[in-house]
Amino acid sequence: MIRDQEMLDQLLNTIRNFVKKELVPIEHQVDETKEIPEHIIQQMRDLGLFGLTIPEEYGGLGITMEEEVYVAIELGHTSPAFRSLIGTNNGIGSSGILIDGTEAQKQKYLPRYASGDIIGSFCLTEPDSGSDAASLKTTAVKDGEYYILNGTKRFITNAPRASTFTVMARTNPDIKGAGGISAFLVEAGTPGLSLGKVDKKMGQHGSYTCDVIFDNCRVHQDQLIGGVEGVGFKTAMKVLDKGRLHIAAYSVGIAERMLEDALQYALERKQFGQAIADFQLVQAMLADSKAEIYAAKCMVFDAAKRRDAGQNISTEASCAKMFATEMCGRVADRCVQIHGGSGYISEYAIERFYRDVRLFRLYEGTTQVQQIIIAKNMMKEAS
Repeated sequence: MIRDQEMLDQLLNTIRNFVKKELVPIEHQVDETKEIPEHIIQQMRDLGLFGLTIPEEYGGLGITMEEEVYVAIELGHTSPAFRSLIGTNNGIGSSGILIDGTEAQKQKYLPRYASGDIIGSFCLTEPDSGSDAASLKTTAVKDGEYYILNGTKRFITNAPRASTFTVMARTNPDIKGAGGISAFLVEAGTPGLSLGKVDKKMGQHGSYTCDVIFDNCRVHQDQLIGGVEGVGFKTAMKVLDKGRLHIAAYSVGIAERMLEDALQYALERKQFGQAIADFQLVQAMLADSKAEIYAAKCMVFDAAKRRDAGQNISTEASCAKMFATEMCGRVADRCVQIHGGSGYISEYAIERFYRDVRLFRLYEGTTQVQQIIIAKNMMKEAS
């Protein structure tokens, strides 16, 4: 739901100009150095990008899901490292508190997320628990007014930068499934919390992930999100539904950028005395990419409107995430092909994007997990 079209247009124009003038020129630098310059991070704070989805009463912009889709597409026109930095504060790093937290928890943390003063992260995946998140092994044992956390979380986005960690842990060992899992907000520096080495990744350089380790980490009961045990996994799933739709929209934005670059290259590159864009087989790759981007865009906007209307979009979010991220991979492959040998050289952005977008089909639930969710929802509705 778009609340004020004029205000949204102003926001999108601001982000579009920031992406074009400040971020695109340093994409290669960030990929090479694996670091976002501090002055860029401060500009992101000044623009309010860390608090896009956080309600206005807590210092954010409070954009709706439909508005967030528009923003995600604009941010997709540059390196994913930039979106990743602000992504957890606007998504999985803050959503647990926003959806199910107590008012005291919201007042304490949300304004600091919105300003970018602190970075949040989301700790669900473990060494032996990824897609089967309900089988996680991290434990939280009650000890008076505290819980003692033990376990390891893996591939945690922004963990090396994070000030807070939303941690899923099993509080009831007698319940083997999702019902025994609770959500905690653990602050960096808490005794017993430590970080592993920063992961070396195929792509998305400048976006940091690492293990988060809990070794007899004492967390006060006030840090139990919502103050209620046993609802943590449900909180996680609520967070992931929204995150999946965001990633779908972001995939559309990156696909648009890759196709724009490929089209420009095809118009300029000459072979056999003419631009390669004149060759029908190149035109077919351009046209297929354009059509798939359009289809994915329609899906994400439809799902976003449904979510803003209060509908359950578990199926639609998974459909959009599955289709858009797979589409993005196909577009990346075609765009490398259009670039020919140049597409394999780091001088051109498509080489980097080809590596970067591979991750979209893995996180927030793999493509195969989305297929299972969609099919199970279909069977549930049919029965």
